[in-house]
Amino acid sequence: MMLKHFLTCLQFLQCHSLRGSPLKGALHSMWWPPYGDTDSFLKSADIIHCKSKHLLFVQNKKGDTPLHCAAHAGMSRMVCHLISLARNEDTGVNRVKELLEMENKLKETALHQAVRIGNNDIVKLLMEENSELASFPKDGTSPLYLAILLEEEIIVETLYKLSNMKLSYSGPNGQNALHAAVLRGTELTKMLLEWNNDLTTQRDENGRTPLHFAAALVRQSKRGSICWQVLEANPAALYQSDNDGLFPIHVAASVGERGTITMFLNKSPSSAGLHDTKGRTFLHVAAEKKKVGIVSYGCRNQSLSWILNMQDNDGNTALHLAIQAGSLLMFCALVGNRQIHLNLTNKKGQTPLDISRCEIPPGLFDDKNSETKIHFALKVANARSGACGCDNFEEPYSHRLKHNAREESEKARESTQTLCIGVVLIATVTFGAIFALPGGYRADEHTDGGTPTLAGRVAEYT
Repeated sequence: MMLKHFLTCLQFLQCHSLRGSPLKGALHSMWWPPYGDTDSFLKSADIIHCKSKHLLFVQNKKGDTPLHCAAHAGMSRMVCHLISLARNEDTGVNRVKELLEMENKLKETALHQAVRIGNNDIVKLLMEENSELASFPKDGTSPLYLAILLEEEIIVETLYKLSNMKLSYSGPNGQNALHAAVLRGTELTKMLLEWNNDLTTQRDENGRTPLHFAAALVRQSKRGSICWQVLEANPAALYQSDNDGLFPIHVAASVGERGTITMFLNKSPSSAGLHDTKGRTFLHVAAEKKKVGIVSYGCRNQSLSWILNMQDNDGNTALHLAIQAGSLLMFCALVGNRQIHLNLTNKKGQTPLDISRCEIPPGLFDDKNSETKIHFALKVANARSGACGCDNFEEPYSHRLKHNAREESEKARESTQTLCIGVVLIATVTFGAIFALPGGYRADEHTDGGTPTLAGRVAEYT
């Protein structure tokens, strides 16, 4: 039996030598399932390692070592055996530590591979050999971030407990593990906040904190929810903006989360007046995104009356933007509040009435579309035009009129052509039916081929 095994290994080594790359990749092949964890393959690994010890640290095209491959395949016995081979090398340096900390081209260690397949046994094995392994890489996606993203709660706990708190929380694109946790559930979020509350202040490469991520979630405003947990852990995060100047309250408004906005305002009422880099409040954002519920909430809440007429960097109020969006519901909600000023001008000198006139679709008058109703309502409310005169508005309006006239003309021409074709087809079928003889014609093979089938018969009338 031993002789047979030796001959098998010898053939394996000769095969690799014949490929022009003696033994290279041999140990990488030892993990192939379903045989990579058997005694036979463990012995093969011994023979190959004895022949050429350096292969234990050789990396393939992806940068993976044999240990990466074994961990990825879930072969715990082979993982343990490869570590033993490294330990038995008498070189005066810690070869086990060197092997465990080797990174592939994705900057991942064998621990990442074990996490990715959800094998907690291999994770424990690797962490018990090197408790600092969860701190690699120094930047990029950490094993902890990966485990949270994959919702492997048991592995998350294993990494934390066996690391002696020496682990990395980093993720891709400047994110940390809490950014991932808020997207995966309340339990993981709670766990991360208990371990490291400082994660709430850290921003990704876009300047977004975990609270920005949480604010974008739907129905997360109740006590104990993800957003509530992150806010309670660090209320100051309400005043951290991203690279676009957006605060968490702007993010919540953009997705229409009224409950989240209410929670933010209850925690800090002054956050209602926060402006992004465009000078917009959360009410401006809601109007632009056509979030009717948020706009209605802002108009009904008396404590928010101080932001209703705030103007952005272009001088637009929420009313200007609601009219531009063509939303009759938002317009009614805003105009229904007596605190709203109807005649504020933006930097172009436009009042809401001016904008409403420009928004009416050129062409035939239609009193049923929203733009027409908005304009009529402003006229009834005695709203005024801008003081700069109408010339500034006639030019773009005339341009739109000409452009739309061309479009309407083209549509009319195309529809007329289609209608004409339809009429011709109907007429053809109709006249064909009128002149068609009843019964049809005899087949060519018939002695009287081509003659009417009813020829020679007397028609009967009743």
